[in-house]
Amino acid sequence: MTTNLSDLIRNIPDFPIPGIQFKDITTLLSNGPAFAQVIDTLAERYAGRGLDAVVGIESRGFIFSAPLAYRLGVGLVPVRKHGKLPGATHRVEYELEYGSNKLEIHRDALPHGARVVVVDDLLATGGTVAAACELVQMAGGTVEEVAFIIELSFLNGREKLAHYPIYSMIQY
Repeated sequence: MTTNLSDLIRNIPDFPIPGIQFKDITTLLSNGPAFAQVIDTLAERYAGRGLDAVVGIESRGFIFSAPLAYRLGVGLVPVRKHGKLPGATHRVEYELEYGSNKLEIHRDALPHGARVVVVDDLLATGGTVAAACELVQMAGGTVEEVAFIIELSFLNGREKLAHYPIYSMIQY
């Protein structure tokens, strides 16, 4: 049985700051069959595509990227906030819709030419995932596609990702 996943996304107004309409995925995650549907859909999409790794973006991207990597039988490469990775890293600073941040990837996370899918929970303005894609390239990898559970299409995040194929499961 297939669940309409958008029915399980809760809208939280004014979080984390006034004016932001936060799309809460915890209601989807707490529904076992729906969570399985998300992972199954992603695994079916990327099976047989010759990927070498799944890149997950901190923190909610980890929730989806880890089981996807497991299902595909490939490694998981974390992209984390500044100062969270213990080894030598590449770093990118980028702008958010409500501030700025820095992301890092281990310098030795990917062999040269590694083919990856970058996974996060949500595409908003595209700054976070564009930074993650830049980090993948700095580490020697190739982004085959970027994947999201939710896309806020009215924020035009696809514009920052024009060089990459994009897959999103739910669009608002």
